[in-house]
Amino acid sequence: MTWIRDTLGIGYLSDRKDGITELRINGFRQVRTILGDLLPYIRFKSKQAGCIARACEILKGKSFGDLNQGDLRTLVSLIIEVQSQNYVTKRKKTSEELLLILGLTP
Repeated sequence: MTWIRDTLGIGYLSDRKDGITELRINGFRQVRTILGDLLPYIRFKSKQAGCIARACEILKGKSFGDLNQGDLRTLVSLIIEVQSQNYVTKRKKTSEELLLILGLTP
């Protein structure tokens, strides 16, 4: 993981309670750049990577107030898709809950 971080020149390593070490990359621009470079080579979790890349493109150069309802609904769909592909022991938010949080009628 250290080699990957050093090679990419971005992010930081985080040790989780379950013994997994993650490379965390924060910020839409940085995530979009790295995913753009790596997407052709990703085999594991490629569906999630594609969803996150799409979300980054929607968010590119916009603040929350600049997003229209279509953008927000697409982002919710992408979030739900990523959630459905990830193993998480905690309860996940539903599409309806996310739409309500964003002030959109489900």
